[in-house]
Amino acid sequence: MVMCILAAPIRAAGVVFGLAAILGTTACSRGEQAVETRLGSNRSSSTIDPQTGTSASPRVAHEGDVIPKGGGSFKLGSPYKIAGRWYVPREDHAYDATGVASWYGTDFHGRKTANGEIYDMNALTAAHTTLPLPSYAYVTNLENGRTVLVRINDRGPYAHDRIIDLSRQTARALGSESRGLTTVRVRYAGRAPLNGDDSRERQYLAAQPWWRGDANAIAAPMRPQPAAPRQAESGGWSPFAHRSSGRSSLGGL
Repeated sequence: MVMCILAAPIRAAGVVFGLAAILGTTACSRGEQAVETRLGSNRSSSTIDPQTGTSASPRVAHEGDVIPKGGGSFKLGSPYKIAGRWYVPREDHAYDATGVASWYGTDFHGRKTANGEIYDMNALTAAHTTLPLPSYAYVTNLENGRTVLVRINDRGPYAHDRIIDLSRQTARALGSESRGLTTVRVRYAGRAPLNGDDSRERQYLAAQPWWRGDANAIAAPMRPQPAAPRQAESGGWSPFAHRSSGRSSLGGL
């Protein structure tokens, strides 16, 4: 799910991505090609999502590590193709869409996002196919009326016409974590700061009359030390796992 585009423009998905991964250039899970990053020695072409021809970015932090905020770049990108469908990134100040939201969690925690940030499943973030990275969006759960402000810092989702992929924390705040999928309204709210400052999102959440948690507890320090790289994991991790399981711990359905 998490992208690792760092310097290259968005590229079309499909056979090209499968070949790129086999040749050693990481083909990321959002259909964007990374440079100067290689899959771990245990990664193989079997990790390629057969439906999109893409795979996940390397994990650079693990659960328990302090995830640095920001660290990415502004990115819009050229039109790109995933599983036969074209996506055209653009800044649409009038963007207001309704559709199905999913969420993604532990399988992608600590991996690079599409604009070079590190995905933190405990932050108020989300992935979108076309909105600028990073940017803000209001997401309303139409099944209970809850609205949160999120930071869009990743690309996707690409399954079943879903319009946004939420972090686990966002899904939890919206009350959709246990269900996996929910109907939402997404409205563009402008560009977000590159330094990763999430005070605006947390303040908005804290002001909601239905919120009973501690919005400050969601935030990590603004300037933590970057997590030290670790050896690539072995085992049966799949970049498509969060969609192939209905368990809430994976965020799919």
